[in-house]
Order: sequence, then structure tokens, then C-alpha cells
Amino acid sequence: MLYTTRAITIHCPGPWFVRKIVGQDICHCVESTVVDARSRSMQLTSRNISLQKFIEVEEKIRYDPHPDNPTGWTICQQETRIRIKPLSALASMAEKVEQRCAEKFLQNSVKGREVMERICKYLEAESSSLAL
Repeated sequence: MLYTTRAITIHCPGPWFVRKIVGQDICHCVESTVVDARSRSMQLTSRNISLQKFIEVEEKIRYDPHPDNPTGWTICQQETRIRIKPLSALASMAEKVEQRCAEKFLQNSVKGREVMERICKYLEAESSSLAL
């Protein structure tokens, strides 16, 4: 089993006036990864550590071998939870901010899957050349 934890800094999503209200343009997050070689699975969990008094975001992604074709296919399950904390200044627009965050996470999740697919193809090509 391989356990890793890393710090991530991202630009805050949402409209400029929300960033003005919270007083920050960046958000710090922590990503924990567990790779289990025996079960051939990987689980990533990311959550924000800054801006928690305004918003809580937690994303979980899990990769497992597909039961119908464990050596050829992978199942990717992704779950994201976004919760805007009620503040009088943001209460009326909390739903819009949550929707914008959800849209941004959907866009980024597609990019993440594409990166993972490229890495898998690269590793497959490398292992094929080593087998010769």
C-alpha cells in the first residue's frame, strides 16, 4: 500500500465579487491518495483547508478493476460534495455559488480523467517495450 498526502493551491472559483467578500483569490487544499497494489485500486480524497468558514468542498475519486474485464477495464467513481455555509452577505447567492463550483468541478474532473488515461497509456506502452 502506498499512502501520499500533498498540499494543493488553486484559484478560487466563482465571480470576482465573491472573492472580494471572502478576501482571498486562492484556496489551499489537501489531497490524500491510497494506492493498493494487491487490489489494484486507487482512492483520492481532496478537501479544502482554507475558506472553510465560507465553503466546504470534498472530492473523492476511486479507481478499481472492472469486474467484467479486470485486466482491461477500469471503473472510475467520483463524488463531490460542495456546501456553502450560510452568511448573511452570501445567503441569497449561495445556490448560484454552489452551482458555479459544481460546474467547475465537472470541467476539472474531465481533465483529471483524461490525464489519468494518458498516464495509463504511457505506462502500458512502457511495459510493452520492456517485455520485448
